[in-house]
Amino acid sequence: MKHFPIFLAVEGRRIVVSGGGDAALAKLRLLLKTEGRIAVFAASPAPEIVDWAKTGRLSLTTRPLQRGDAICAALFYGANEDATEDARTAAIARATGALVNIVDNLGDSDFITPAIVDRDPVVVAIGTEGAAPVLARAIKADLEGRLSPVLGTLARIGKTFRHKADALPMGAKRRDFWSAFYFKTGPQVVETAGSAGIIPALDALLDHHLAKGDQIGRVDLVGAGPGDPELLTMKARKALDTADVVIYDRLVAPEILELARREATLLDAGKEGFGPSASQTDINAMIVEHAANGAYVVRLKAGDPTVFGRLDEEIEAIEAAGIAWRIIPGITAASAAVAGIGQSLTKRQRNASVRFLTGHDMKGFAEHDWRTLAREGEVAAIYMGKRSARFIQGRLMMHGAGPATPVTVIENASRPDQRVVSTTLSTLSADLDEANLSGPALMLYGLAPRAAMLAASEFQTQDIAL
Repeated sequence: MKHFPIFLAVEGRRIVVSGGGDAALAKLRLLLKTEGRIAVFAASPAPEIVDWAKTGRLSLTTRPLQRGDAICAALFYGANEDATEDARTAAIARATGALVNIVDNLGDSDFITPAIVDRDPVVVAIGTEGAAPVLARAIKADLEGRLSPVLGTLARIGKTFRHKADALPMGAKRRDFWSAFYFKTGPQVVETAGSAGIIPALDALLDHHLAKGDQIGRVDLVGAGPGDPELLTMKARKALDTADVVIYDRLVAPEILELARREATLLDAGKEGFGPSASQTDINAMIVEHAANGAYVVRLKAGDPTVFGRLDEEIEAIEAAGIAWRIIPGITAASAAVAGIGQSLTKRQRNASVRFLTGHDMKGFAEHDWRTLAREGEVAAIYMGKRSARFIQGRLMMHGAGPATPVTVIENASRPDQRVVSTTLSTLSADLDEANLSGPALMLYGLAPRAAMLAASEFQTQDIAL
């Protein structure tokens, strides 16, 4: 991020514009929406600028900007449509301490003016750092259609009511009140009774929420998917956007955590196979404690929480505490991994079923029906199988699996640093040692990458691909 977005207070402060042509007009139409004191310097101002000056909307000096003209200016716009004159006037403004914007000259500007969706006092600013103005305009057009025209009215009235709403405790209860006002009660009242009915409606809504008393929180057990933020479900995204507390696993991608509400408390559950980890009992207690204190808790698990996610243990603890819960499934790693190699988990006349195994559960591995899995055409998705690769290899070959059976291991499936190791059962363990994978990996037994996907993989380990 090369430009840090802020909202600058300009009420009563000077904003100076040098120029009187089309570029100046475009900036002034936006600046006149502010409460700043606008001063224009132009030898030949457009008629619109002259008219604005006559009605007192801005001050106009019909000559070029000179030294001293930009004193006390908060912002300066160079809109002369002449590079030499813009550079001259910008130097004058900078000498006074003003922030400078030169129209159509990103490199010499101190700030940029974003595309704006105006629902005063609700303002949405959209910037692309000069890279894609067309994209910014498209986003603006989309938001203009989405945001209610009465949103600004509701925000102005809501601002005067905030001191009364402080009677509600901070957190979920207060957010629920404002959410109900802005997205349900407020628009309905404006539509039926006009703005005059909003304050009585706010009083009634507040009384209703105060009467609810203290409430216990709730828990959503959410699948974060394999790592690509674009594979997150819409329901999961909404949960992250409103959660008070997010308790996440080690394998949840940082890009996913960035989507959580800024005010949310993020807690690392830190479970890690074959290494130091938080106990499941401690994680259960953490979830219950925060929900019992009234928080909306999102328990965020990589992939799909219903697949090797110890979901039942957490649900049992939540139910024992009398707390409401729901499951929001995610895309499991097997689906992302098989998509990454251009294959499907099942195929007519090859396999009508697929097995999901976890290499972390060695006792379960030992009791598995290896003879059936070793048959030709069988497919299995093996989670957390890197460390148990030699055991898997031995068991399958012992029960008759062909040495040339394809095995593909996908590290960091769906992420930018995804790696694909294509091998066979006979060389599986040695090839994984040579590949030295460090990230989470899923093993697809019985599947090889399609040739086109293998060639396209930037991270393919060419020297061990068979």
